Amino acid sequence: MINTVIFDLDGTLLNTLEDLKDSTNFALEKFGYPSRNIEEVRKFVGNGVRKLIERAIPNGKENPDCESCLKVFKEHYKKNMYNKTAPYKGILELLKELKSRGIKTAVVSNKFDLAVKELCKRYFDGLIEIAIGESENVRKKPAPDSVLKAIQELKSERKSCIYIGDSDVDVQTAKNSGLKCIGVTWGFRDRELLESEGADFIVNHPSEIVEIITHLI
Repeated sequence: MINTVIFDLDGTLLNTLEDLKDSTNFALEKFGYPSRNIEEVRKFVGNGVRKLIERAIPNGKENPDCESCLKVFKEHYKKNMYNKTAPYKGILELLKELKSRGIKTAVVSNKFDLAVKELCKRYFDGLIEIAIGESENVRKKPAPDSVLKAIQELKSERKSCIYIGDSDVDVQTAKNSGLKCIGVTWGFRDRELLESEGADFIVNHPSEIVEIITHLI
């Protein structure tokens, strides 16, 4: 019986790509580096903002401006992460339906913790019970730490949980956590990648998630 759903954030619940791109390019341009287009940034996200900047800046972490660029990105993103970001179509309805059924919900993300908590509060206040982002105390996905922390805080058991995400990192996270995984096709990666990584289910619309969970109960 599934009584707990754990979500990824970027590319799963929220379309954050434009704001991530704008903050990335603000930081790059401040140090005189060329900007990145939306498809490049789409490929760079998924492993936290440090990796995003390392992938976006020339020569990656070997670049002496990398740390400073990351700092500028974070400062800019904190002030601009609501400009173009919005929930994907059908997500709010999904979360309300899960709540009406008494199903517990959490978000685990490789985005820095402050942003995860603020975004969830702004867009999903009262609909997401636990929000966990990147911090020094918890290893990033695909390590299972953040998922297991969410399960513990929700007082759930792994056998009653399912994980939902849009990327290879998410499928790997679910496997490392011992959970079944629903891959979503509306996010930052494609169906073929989710299939190759071994997602247990793949959906094209949030409404399909309720059907899967119902059949697993």
